[in-house]
Amino acid sequence: MSPLIKLIDIKKDYVNDEVVTKVLHGISFEINQGEFVAIMGPSGSGKSTLMHILGFLDNLTSGKYLFSGRDVSNLDEDQLARIRNEEVGFVFQAFNLLPKTSVFENVRLPLLYSKKKNQTELVTAAIKSVDLNHRIKNFSNQLSGGEKQRVAIARALVNNPSIIFADEPTGNLDTKSGQAIMEILEKLNNDGHTIILVTHEHDTARHAKRIIKLCDGLVCEDQVVNNRRSTKDGELIK
Repeated sequence: MSPLIKLIDIKKDYVNDEVVTKVLHGISFEINQGEFVAIMGPSGSGKSTLMHILGFLDNLTSGKYLFSGRDVSNLDEDQLARIRNEEVGFVFQAFNLLPKTSVFENVRLPLLYSKKKNQTELVTAAIKSVDLNHRIKNFSNQLSGGEKQRVAIARALVNNPSIIFADEPTGNLDTKSGQAIMEILEKLNNDGHTIILVTHEHDTARHAKRIIKLCDGLVCEDQVVNNRRSTKDGELIK
């Protein structure tokens, strides 16, 4: 079976007024369906750029990106948009919710361009999965930070995507709320979802099963996490 994601010598340059800034210098790795991978690195290492390329939010400069065996560079904008909407879910540090809009309507957003007929059931199920049934009619600006992030996760889940990208999902949260978010991500991974987490926090990364570290636009370490951190009382999974 081919990997869900395969990167071959990915490079990314940004050009501004003829000034070329090289960000990724040749990234290669594979991620299989069902993995929980954390991408780490200091500021400027290229981890956010890599996340945007993996999530079809930015284009690579050179190299090859295969998603489910398909060469992404051969896909047109409509095909990429369909993948983003149907096969990928995003969770961001800043939540990116619509203010003064209900939890239900925020979670429903990815379905607006969908032909699925059971949208109410899908939205309700996604909200239930993050334990926010009691907030379903509340506006997003009436929620705590942890609740907002749970809404963002429900929105990412509503289309039952192949993969969920979480970009610093605990960065704006207190410790307790951050633990609750990691517990949800762990459960989603246990249920079969592929999770790719970008974080600069080592303790957060240790919830993953594998850590890929970037240094100056290159992979400097790719290792299995032997002593994972559990969300239960901060214990380690032996």
